[in-house]
Amino acid sequence: MTHLKQLIQSKKTVWAAGAFDALSARLIQEAGFDALLTSGYGISSSFLGEPDTEFYTMTENLAVTRNVCNAVTIPVIADIDTAYGNAVSAMRTVREFENAGAAAIIVEDQVSPKRCPCSSDQIDIVPMEDHIGKLRAMVAARRNPDMLIIARTDAVDPAEAIRRGRAYVAAGADIIQPISKCFKDFAGLKAMREGCGVPLSLQLLAWLETDLDRRQIEQVAAIATYPLVALMSATQAMRTNLRALAEAKSSRQLPLAVTGLHDFNDFIGFPRIDALQKQYMGGESA
Repeated sequence: MTHLKQLIQSKKTVWAAGAFDALSARLIQEAGFDALLTSGYGISSSFLGEPDTEFYTMTENLAVTRNVCNAVTIPVIADIDTAYGNAVSAMRTVREFENAGAAAIIVEDQVSPKRCPCSSDQIDIVPMEDHIGKLRAMVAARRNPDMLIIARTDAVDPAEAIRRGRAYVAAGADIIQPISKCFKDFAGLKAMREGCGVPLSLQLLAWLETDLDRRQIEQVAAIATYPLVALMSATQAMRTNLRALAEAKSSRQLPLAVTGLHDFNDFIGFPRIDALQKQYMGGESA
């Protein structure tokens, strides 16, 4: 596990992008990001072809996260939704994602099954005391103190979000994450940062993505993530080229350039495997 905690301590803000599988994770690392997020929205879309409404199970999310952790060396922040059950169930969830190699986990205070805030106008959250108990259980279950617990509150009222954030920090959360629908301006984010007493985790969606500049983000955020750019970029590129391919029945004049097979083979690691085969299967002496 790459220690995200030390990285945060050495940088103003850790910049991350959202991955939806091991390939997108490799591309995020190649691009130069500090860390990556295994996006629940992205995993549900790519793994099941379904919306982010907690259709996929903990085991399915864990399988993708484990593959991502094995594919990269940068820290992996895992989106674990509502932690898949009550406080006791959440203890197992923490241990499983910790063992998979996650450097941090994000747990939200929505009612299960959750609704994605970027696509639903109705967000139901659990009583604050219930989530405090879940966070305390998760902190107790964590074996590696360097694995960060990011408590996300889906409260849309700013005062309530700050109240919950402060309580979640007291319960042991390392970082607090508001949703983009809660605050309307940078002043609100600063108030939450000051009210909670810890840096924020921001998923840069909606106005957070379009209106904030880097300087503002680095004033309040320990982690700043573009969760959906990889997924939406891949979707648009495949949609564009596949439609053209279906119509023309030829790949000679696709609208968008594609990666060459030789370049992709190098990127995905065929030369590395060839070298290992020669070393261990070709009769070479040590």
